[in-house]
Amino acid sequence: MFAESELLPISALQHLLFCERQCALIHIERQWVENRFTAEGAILHRAAHSGRSERRKGTRTVRSLPVRSLELGLFGIADVVSFDKTGGVRPVEYKRGKPKRNDCDRVQLCAQALCLEEMLGVSIERADLFYGKTRRRFIVELDAGIRDKTRQAAVQLHALIRSGKSPPAELAPKCKHCSLRPVCMPELAARSTSVRACLDRSLASLTDDERR
Repeated sequence: MFAESELLPISALQHLLFCERQCALIHIERQWVENRFTAEGAILHRAAHSGRSERRKGTRTVRSLPVRSLELGLFGIADVVSFDKTGGVRPVEYKRGKPKRNDCDRVQLCAQALCLEEMLGVSIERADLFYGKTRRRFIVELDAGIRDKTRQAAVQLHALIRSGKSPPAELAPKCKHCSLRPVCMPELAARSTSVRACLDRSLASLTDDERR
């Protein structure tokens, strides 16, 4: 069990699974840069949080609900949580863009569900992701696989933050849309790697006498 002072933000899980260095730059080095994508995400979340809690046809909808798990060491804000008259609980996370191929968003949503399960003593089988580009909800089955991945990500996140160190930069296609690219500077790391590789090849081609 974690103490309240040791809790880390659920949003960091998404950063971690997208890029460990990005996660460290944000949550260890406290770096942040806005771009079009982060601004669009912020606008969508403000819209999700701006509505009032309401009750309709036996279902109560709560917005901006604080959640936390002492077991996972996480805290955050659930965009929307629905409570039906049978006792069912269903979180909804709002995202800009469209569904991703990786599990970043699903892990973040699952973490919210695990927090709610711990806080309320309930079992949550499904949750929803709403994407701004498609304007649709996508059902996420909270099966054993995504739960295990979420727990493992929480362990990895705490280990990274405890280390206090940012991993080295690596240039990858995903860097293209990262707002922290000007801070991270993966191009420099790529050039450094190329120069190092060139020197290694040159040294390997030398004879023993030439090395001396």
